[in-house]
Amino acid sequence: METSAFIQWVAKYLPGVTVRITKKLNDTTNPLSYLHKTLLMPQFSVNGKWETLHQENILVSADYVSMDSDDPLKMRDSMGKASGDIAKMSMKLWLNEKQLTDLDNLIAQGGTDAQIVAELFKDTKKVIGGGYELNEQSFLEGFSTGEVMVTDDDNVGTGIRLNYGYLDTHKYGVKKALTDVTYKYWDDVRKIVLQSKTDGNVIQVAYTDSETIDAIANLNQTKELYAFGQNFVGGNIPAPDLDQLNALAKKRGGFTFVAVDRTIRKEKNAKRKSLKPWKAGSIVYTTAGQVGLLVYAKLAEQNHPVEGVSYQLVDDIYLVSKYRHNEPQVSEYTKMQARVVPVITNVDEIYVQDTTVIQA
Repeated sequence: METSAFIQWVAKYLPGVTVRITKKLNDTTNPLSYLHKTLLMPQFSVNGKWETLHQENILVSADYVSMDSDDPLKMRDSMGKASGDIAKMSMKLWLNEKQLTDLDNLIAQGGTDAQIVAELFKDTKKVIGGGYELNEQSFLEGFSTGEVMVTDDDNVGTGIRLNYGYLDTHKYGVKKALTDVTYKYWDDVRKIVLQSKTDGNVIQVAYTDSETIDAIANLNQTKELYAFGQNFVGGNIPAPDLDQLNALAKKRGGFTFVAVDRTIRKEKNAKRKSLKPWKAGSIVYTTAGQVGLLVYAKLAEQNHPVEGVSYQLVDDIYLVSKYRHNEPQVSEYTKMQARVVPVITNVDEIYVQDTTVIQA
C-alpha cells in the first residue's frame, strides 16, 4: 500500500467529508432511514464479544409479616443468556487508471477544490453507507425473527448466525390466515396484550410490514370495530387507513403500528439483487424506546496502522481508509471496515406474532 496520490486533499478534507456523510445518513428525513440507529444504543465491547441477558421479570407480591419475624425469601426469576463473537464487516471501492487520469485532468485544468473533492470522495459515502446498510439488514432480520442468518448466497466472505434468545412464551401464531377476512385478529391481540401486562410490560408499538397492516385493515372484524367507533351505519364498510387503524389499535390494545418496508441491495460476483430483511407477516409488539445495543469492538488495524494509509474513524465504529496500489495496475482505493453487530437485549419486553403460522 502507498500513500494516496491526492494526499493533500485527503489530509485536508477526509475528516470533514465523513462528518457530513454521517450527518446526512443519520438524518431522519433521509429516504433511506435507519431503524437500527433509532432503536439501538452504541456500546463498546472490550473483549470483542456481544452478550444479552434476559429473565422472566415477573412481579410477585410481598407478604405481610409479624414484627421481628424472618423476611420471606422469594424465588428468583429464571435467567438466560445469548452471546457470541462480534463479526467483522468490510467493503472497498476503487478508482481505476481511466478515472485517475480524468481526475488528474480536472486538477490540471484548474478544477475547484469542491469539484475535486466531489470526485475523490464519492466512494467514501458508498463505503460508509454500506456499513449502515448491513447493520440495518441484520437488525431488521433479527428484530422480526429473533435470529440473524447471513448465508454465503448473499455475502462475500463468511456467513454468520446470531440468536438473540427470544422467549418461546412470547411467540404467537394466528388462528386463521390474514387472507381469510373472517379471522378475528383483535381477539388474538387481546391475549398478547394481557400476557404483556401480566409480565409487567406495556406494549406501545407494533412493527410489521405494510402488506400485513393492509391485510389487518381489510379484515371483517377490523372494519366492524372501526365502523362501530365511527357510528357508521350501512353496508360496504370501508377499510380504515393507517391513521384510522392506529386509532383503533390504540383504543383496543394501547399500541400503534409502524410500517417496516426497507429494501437492501446486495452485490456478489458483480451481480446485484434486492432483498427485504424484515420477515413478511411478522408483527413485533414491544414497549416504546430502544430495544438493544449496537455492539462494536476495536479493529486490529486501529492498533497497527499501515504506513502510508490515511485513516478516519466514523461514529467510533467504521474505520475508513484511503490508499494507493500499483498491482495489477495503479488504483486509488477507499475502504471501510468495522467489527459491529446489532443485538436485541430487551427480549423479555418483545412479543412476536408470526401471521404465517396457523395455531389452533
